[in-house]
Amino acid sequence: MELAESILLITKLIGTIAFAVSGALVAIDKQFDIFGAMVLGVIAAVGGGVLRDILLGITPPLIFKEYLFVTVAFTTSFFVFWFEYFRTFNKHKTYYLQVINMFDAVGLGVFTVIGVNTALLYGHGDNWFLVVFIGTTTGISGGVMRDVLAGRIPMVLRKQVYALASITGALIFYILYHTELDLIVAMFFSIAVVVLIRLLAMYFKWSLPRVPQ
Repeated sequence: MELAESILLITKLIGTIAFAVSGALVAIDKQFDIFGAMVLGVIAAVGGGVLRDILLGITPPLIFKEYLFVTVAFTTSFFVFWFEYFRTFNKHKTYYLQVINMFDAVGLGVFTVIGVNTALLYGHGDNWFLVVFIGTTTGISGGVMRDVLAGRIPMVLRKQVYALASITGALIFYILYHTELDLIVAMFFSIAVVVLIRLLAMYFKWSLPRVPQ
């Protein structure tokens, strides 16, 4: 395996673990049992990729051919549940909600860029709107599915510049892809932009305009 492929695989695993952790912690916050935590973790981790593949006409979706990512998501969710089982979650609930947001930011950045890269690999490099749409959909869909199943309003509809961060990262990676910049450098730079925007939005409580109550 070439170095670039190895780095890309590691990046996918980081995103998978990050979203699986966020999914499992949301499940724990909602008092789900271990099966519910594992299901929510897996859906958060691979849901965006499944929707991406369907939109790109990749059937069956790649997760049914590459079992590694589902296995990693299940395993991560399993260990997160038991780790928290022996701790007092509610005493540190505010802290854990911050941790969920942190892992969610990493997953958002990674899967946004992975979504863009997949669209480009399948020959859609001349259609910037499609590529950015696929990247954003890949980034946000796992979290949306996680929140809907957990009975929460999806973060993309209420949290600070969530989708905007994904769109920005997707656009940046699409532009950098068409330059002479190394692909891996372009990917990590774009991921960093998404994560940074999300973290700054959380810290400074940035939000898009809403109708006042």
